[in-house]
Amino acid sequence: MSRQDRSHLLLAFGGLLSLAAAMGIGRFVYTPILPFMSEGLGLPANDAGLIASANFLGYLTGALAGAARSLPGNPRHWFLGGLLGSAATSIAMALTTDLTAFLVLRFLSGIASAFVLVFSTTLVLERLNASGRAGLSALHFAGVGSGIAFSALMITVLSHYSSDWRYLWIASGLATLAFFAIAARLVPPPPRQAAVNPTENRRSETGERKLSSGLVRLVAAYGLFGFGYVITATFVSAIARSDPLLQSSEQFVWLIVGLTAAPSIYAWNKVALKTGARKAFALACVLESAGVAMTVVSSLPALFLLGAGLLGGTFMGITALGLMEGRRQTQSGGPAAVRQMLAILTASFGLGQVAGPWFAGILHAATGSFEAPSLAAAAALLVAAALIVRE
Repeated sequence: MSRQDRSHLLLAFGGLLSLAAAMGIGRFVYTPILPFMSEGLGLPANDAGLIASANFLGYLTGALAGAARSLPGNPRHWFLGGLLGSAATSIAMALTTDLTAFLVLRFLSGIASAFVLVFSTTLVLERLNASGRAGLSALHFAGVGSGIAFSALMITVLSHYSSDWRYLWIASGLATLAFFAIAARLVPPPPRQAAVNPTENRRSETGERKLSSGLVRLVAAYGLFGFGYVITATFVSAIARSDPLLQSSEQFVWLIVGLTAAPSIYAWNKVALKTGARKAFALACVLESAGVAMTVVSSLPALFLLGAGLLGGTFMGITALGLMEGRRQTQSGGPAAVRQMLAILTASFGLGQVAGPWFAGILHAATGSFEAPSLAAAAALLVAAALIVRE
């Protein structure tokens, strides 16, 4: 392996660790910790849904801030600050039992995770694409699934020694700090860029203002996808614990989600090469819809875990396919147009995520079950597939 190939591989691995820290752990560790918080605090499902929605509202806010051309400072500083913020807010979750404090902390954590996703994707993918190593983007995006699998194992192991939810949050924050220390070395500052030609800059700005009908459908489908996956992704461990026939699955379900998510980007990239990104996106949405429905239509552990596997095997693939398609359609407008499109898609995704847990919590309070919100989420994924499949 040449020195240049090694540097590209290390850059992609640094992206993997970044997403594992801020997304796989900082953002999604709430799912396996939630049953312990519910038992330890008597936390009802509607409050749990509000806490999750606060995180996703922060994610939406961070995405919109990432889109701002006037955002001061170096993108790498925001990227590293996001990682530190993710670690700090996780540790701080252990220091309070107040619902308002939980809402504020998870809101701030959402901002941090959005910054890490937007700026690490920009820092890593721009250099990989410029060097002709776009295939390594799969390694970068595998960080979310890797972080989920890591957090599932960490929570399972630690819960055997203590089921106190506070220790689980502290351990999550410390793990994020460890990943941050390595990622900070592997993702260097971007090279200095030449001054942009004013004519080219005006062309870029014009391109940013105009969205084709295909991009509008992509943005809408991305938001429906955010709503469609997030209810199961938030409450799947709680669903397992609430059903006596599924309780044996709890320690495995989040691990399965992570293990199937980690290689899914590579697999869906292969599918996209044959079918095109839009058709691959639609197919993944259909499969994910089936997986979401499987987690609530039966108390058979095998079917429940298969549903979790379909969720894990598709949600990161859809995430990456949407971002890559958005980048492909806007790259002629230059880096600023690409960055804004990534942030718009992330914002649409975040808006769907804000609605999902809140909606699920309200319906759970009314029905005592996650079946109705999960089936609504499955329907949203089918609508997303129908929107995106058209060229």
